[in-house]
Amino acid sequence: MTAKDSSTIPPCFDCATNATQRLDEMFIAMGQMKRIALGQTPAERAVFRKLHGAAHGRLVMDPNRPECLRVGVFARDELPAWMRFSSDTSPTSPDLGSTLGIGLKVWGVDGVNALGETGDVADFIMQNFPVFFVDNAEEMCEFTYAGTVLKDYPGYLKKHPKTDGILNAMSAQVDGSVLTTQYWAILPFDFGPDHYAKYSLVPEAPPPGHPAVNVPTDDKNYLATDLANRLLEDEYRFTFMVQVVPKSAGYPLDKATEEWPTDRYPYQPVATLILPKQDVCARGQGDYGQELAFNIWRTPVEQAPQGSIAAVRKVVYNHGADVRHQANGQPLEQPTQPRTQAPPLPKDDCIVKAVIYPPIGITRIGNAPEGYVVGPEVPNPKPLMAGDDPAQNPYRDAEGRLLPQAARFRIYGVNAMGRIVRELTAADSGADITWKVHLANKKSAWYGFQLALDIPEAASADPTTLRNPTVTDREALVLDAGEHKIHAGHGKQSRKLVAGKFMHQGEPVYLGRMWCEEGDHRLLVTGGRGFSSSYNGTKAITFGNNEGWHDDTSDGPVDAVVTLNGMELPVTPAWIVVAPPNYGPQRKSVRTMWDLMRDVAIQAGTLPKPTRPSFTHDIYPVFERMTGLQWVNAGFAAGFGWNSANDFTKPEWIARLNDRSLANQETRRVLKNSFRHDDVDSWSPMPWPWVYGDAMNIPPAQTPRQYTSLTKTQLEFLDQWVAGDFDDDWGKVPVYTEFDQVPLDEQGDVLTRAALDFCLADAFHPGCEMTWPVRASTMYMEPFRFAHAPKGWVEPGMGAILSSDTVTIPNGPLYGQLPGGITRWMAVPWQTDTGSCRSGYDPGYDPNVPTFWPARVPNEVLTRENYRIVMDAAQPAQVRLAAFANRAAWVAPLGTTSYTDQINNMIHHFDHLGVVEVNPGPTDPEGAKLFPPLIEVEDQHIPIPDVDDTVDTKAVRTAHRTLSTKAPAPSGGGAGLRATQPVDLSRIDKVRRFPRGLR
Repeated sequence: MTAKDSSTIPPCFDCATNATQRLDEMFIAMGQMKRIALGQTPAERAVFRKLHGAAHGRLVMDPNRPECLRVGVFARDELPAWMRFSSDTSPTSPDLGSTLGIGLKVWGVDGVNALGETGDVADFIMQNFPVFFVDNAEEMCEFTYAGTVLKDYPGYLKKHPKTDGILNAMSAQVDGSVLTTQYWAILPFDFGPDHYAKYSLVPEAPPPGHPAVNVPTDDKNYLATDLANRLLEDEYRFTFMVQVVPKSAGYPLDKATEEWPTDRYPYQPVATLILPKQDVCARGQGDYGQELAFNIWRTPVEQAPQGSIAAVRKVVYNHGADVRHQANGQPLEQPTQPRTQAPPLPKDDCIVKAVIYPPIGITRIGNAPEGYVVGPEVPNPKPLMAGDDPAQNPYRDAEGRLLPQAARFRIYGVNAMGRIVRELTAADSGADITWKVHLANKKSAWYGFQLALDIPEAASADPTTLRNPTVTDREALVLDAGEHKIHAGHGKQSRKLVAGKFMHQGEPVYLGRMWCEEGDHRLLVTGGRGFSSSYNGTKAITFGNNEGWHDDTSDGPVDAVVTLNGMELPVTPAWIVVAPPNYGPQRKSVRTMWDLMRDVAIQAGTLPKPTRPSFTHDIYPVFERMTGLQWVNAGFAAGFGWNSANDFTKPEWIARLNDRSLANQETRRVLKNSFRHDDVDSWSPMPWPWVYGDAMNIPPAQTPRQYTSLTKTQLEFLDQWVAGDFDDDWGKVPVYTEFDQVPLDEQGDVLTRAALDFCLADAFHPGCEMTWPVRASTMYMEPFRFAHAPKGWVEPGMGAILSSDTVTIPNGPLYGQLPGGITRWMAVPWQTDTGSCRSGYDPGYDPNVPTFWPARVPNEVLTRENYRIVMDAAQPAQVRLAAFANRAAWVAPLGTTSYTDQINNMIHHFDHLGVVEVNPGPTDPEGAKLFPPLIEVEDQHIPIPDVDDTVDTKAVRTAHRTLSTKAPAPSGGGAGLRATQPVDLSRIDKVRRFPRGLR
């Protein structure tokens, strides 16, 4: 015992002659085993507990190394290896300032090792500092006693300035990456009969484009993020260096605080450690690294460690590994073979099942009796460009009526793993297919909308009661087209999907049609034509629950009978939803239905969450969508539009957002913090996105659901993005713009996202295509695919009032669905809700934001008249810029006499409202600099008279078609209505949901 410590350590503790036993007691029994007894799960190491990652590689010997270096491990040519990167701190402590360590295990070194084991494994242990902080085992025992028993490291360090200085230097060393750091083995080792050696790993120059020195951050896990990101993109290499010293040189073996002179005995390269490109976050890889045990004595005898600290490590490391493995139920023996990468599954072309895609198809109302537009089949489709001739409008027929959007369904044959083998609806597939579709509209027989019943604010809204409660014949309120079939491949076939008469009056209600084109087995379905009516002649008076009314939206199952090679295959069915028109066909909301359903599945544990987000597919879309809303909302145009500070479509912005370096981390953090976080800024209108929420009310309700937030998954992805833990894959992964570009194995997922990405998941109030029940995981048979009720199922009665409790009963409305089960929750008729969804209900805050549904129901738009001015190179720049900035109220054609007139005008003239189309931007030199290359423009914007009993609505439609095609371009400045709302909507039912306040 040193004189300095004789007064504090009892003689019986005996660090001088019993250091190994005492250090084993302090590290293992008092440290590791105590943490395990307190419930540490899984059991951890005694030291270097914080894992940054584990990587596989190979140790390749230098073929030109001299014979004197061909000792032990280095006598081989190439050895498989695994490397564990860690810090000597707790798993929850920050990386900054921690001591870094590596454990390197190689296979293929046969014989009895210095640990006494027979095997073919050898270990190396190193840290990022060239010396240890004490010289020998006795001093290590005294140091550990001071901290573990006396709890007085400062007192010890005060007496031992050399140790204090080394520890300060170690903590002052800050490394930005475990892959660009040098490591040393610290202790001496035998190197044959006549030499000793010390080891070091020196990082080679990083690949091009990778920083040689990564600036560390205050993110407590930045080293793991950096390791994962670097190895995802390139391989990394270390040169294994050996410092060989003759034993005759007489250097002491128990002076671990001192380096051997490199000027006299320089380090020599002996091998290269190659870590190939890999995903260190792959499932099981980190766990494997944690399970491995490392001991410096697990090495050939001719490379046995030397010195008293090495002798202690032999015992303590071995004991600690046994304790950890026993506590975790892991084998005590070392693996005889390294973990291999999972081999690719063998190709399996055996088709065992047929699956219909997309799982939820979306068709949209259109009143054109002929023609259609197929809905999106890739998430980023090429736009349908507007032509110079309005009669060639891609979204209207020659009469100016809206073309319906058709949903196209395909059937794929899949193997037992569920992987697509081939498409069965291809004309030459050899499959015999009979399609089945069943549409129904049950809105008028269902419950009215007051508020989403899955949020707490529902208790403060009026009761959710039956629509048309005085009608005893409830079936008379149901529009059910029944199941219809088409045998594909037998020429062009078509079936009209017609329901009965609503309330036994008027004409049978047309809900859509289904058909297969000539030579094509794929199914096409369109929906109703926008016909809404009341059986008793009353006017619509409210946004969502108009008694006596029906519309012709609907939904229901899409199924098939598929026979292949004489055998009928089981079929996974789909669903179809007939939704209102899409007046902004290129736009997506910030949170789409695909985002929401993906989050539902991830939170329910039915869909794995990606280890890290893709910038291209997960991060950038959130920002791009806000910029894209500039064409349908004046507030978004000002905040995120062309040439604004937050125009996220500019190349310099994209490059910055895709750059995961530390230089841009604070930018990423500021942007992430701009999004709404319910526990921080719940009912403020300022955070992004500027969109109303499920519990929207005027005056604003003090609830997190007054406005919309991103999904939990989206917010978690943004957190990873801030940390740099994301795939910076812009320009490296495909972005499909046409379906023919999509590889076969991706087609199902692409069709799924394409259909749902253009549906809204903000403001289920009640919603546009679907509403709040889609948040219930019980609604799905698998991710993105609604569960179907059994044939003949009779839904249980729910009583006169539907509550948040009764709606969740087993096998109730949030479980397997019957035809009409999805759209029944929506407004009746749909036009009254669409005509009520505006922006800036509180103009005292902002007349343009927040907003409802601008991606489907625009608020403020660029008119065709102003577009002509923008395109006119003869106009002064300021006139063109003024016209570009001038946005008109999209609802202006509905009139300004009253809210009731507006929604009834919408019912009869929904097709008159403008569709926001994509047009080319100016090509003249000045215009090309001032304006974007593509400009989205409302195709028509002409007021209509209020609908009443004296107006011939057909004549009005015809007259306005003529006006819209012949309206002359203004000769002066910007034309059109400013983004104001003359009709005060702040007191309509839609925004007065809590008549007695929140409770």
